[in-house]
Amino acid sequence: MKTSTIAVFSLFSALLVSVSWATSNYTSHQAFVQCLETHDSDPSSPISAVLYTRDNASYSSVLQNYIRNLSACLQMKIRSGGHDYEGISYWSDVPNFFILDLFNLRSINVSIEDESAWVQAGATLGEVYYRIAEKSSTHGFPAGVCPTVGVGGHFSGGGYGNMMRKYGLSVDNIIDAQIIDVDGRLLDRKSMGEDLFWAITGGGGSSFGVVLSYKIKLVRVPPTVTVFRVPRTYDDNFTNLVYRYQQVAADKLPEELFIRLTLDVVNGTNRGTFLALFLGKSQELLSVVNETLPELGLDQTDCVEMSWVESVLYWTNFPTGTPADALLSRVPQVLNHLRGNLITSRNPSPNKG
Repeated sequence: MKTSTIAVFSLFSALLVSVSWATSNYTSHQAFVQCLETHDSDPSSPISAVLYTRDNASYSSVLQNYIRNLSACLQMKIRSGGHDYEGISYWSDVPNFFILDLFNLRSINVSIEDESAWVQAGATLGEVYYRIAEKSSTHGFPAGVCPTVGVGGHFSGGGYGNMMRKYGLSVDNIIDAQIIDVDGRLLDRKSMGEDLFWAITGGGGSSFGVVLSYKIKLVRVPPTVTVFRVPRTYDDNFTNLVYRYQQVAADKLPEELFIRLTLDVVNGTNRGTFLALFLGKSQELLSVVNETLPELGLDQTDCVEMSWVESVLYWTNFPTGTPADALLSRVPQVLNHLRGNLITSRNPSPNKG
């Protein structure tokens, strides 16, 4: 019995789609086509007339016309800011994937009356800080120190920042969220349940659905905060200073004070820099530091008083006097391409090693 052209078309169109998706090996694809042509016994209806490969101009239209299940089996990557040292939000080890970029979902609605804000996942931390400061000089939010980091990735991973000793992580101050689940349902905290809400506030939001927005709880900050940046070169005293810093940083310093130590090389010289934020005035800061960490040798001239939003700019290395609206830029001051690893230690490093 002669097989109809329609039947042949349906059969072999499906086969070619499966083969082309299953392998990228061009030789195997050609061998398959040659096999069909070798066994084609009807010269009046050559198999080539009903074969549609990707080189055929009609391939896409024919494929789409006969699709009944729209599932494309593509991996989806969700991106809010792209600050990802591993490139997970824009790279995949599978050949076919697409990026759902949330950068257009960036509205921020701040309510000082109930000390909260709804923040869409595509907003940056800088945009959040600026919108809060627009409404109040005595409110802030505990999150990261890089203003171009996207809210979605930052919050879903926990959200570490320089007010965490006082107010915890970002996720400790998230009170609601909106998410689209795999079934296309729009859920809030009540409808998604506490297990899923817990998972998207620290467990990695892209694993459980597409988080659209978060409701955050604002925190109180004083009208005046104090910052300092104290560099020290490596010597015997520096080693003792770092060791002593580790002894007091966890539980001897007040929770209003956060000190970060960074190590780098400047003009061939090894250097450590102590960078701090204190939720209070400089005189109180001096008294606290010189009592608990006198090895640092902190002086009044090291301390700079400013508003909380100005301290955000200071921590980001903006020049003094930079207007706060610089936080609205989504472009980093310096675009460094890098990969980084973070290590958390429960025990201080030894004084000698």
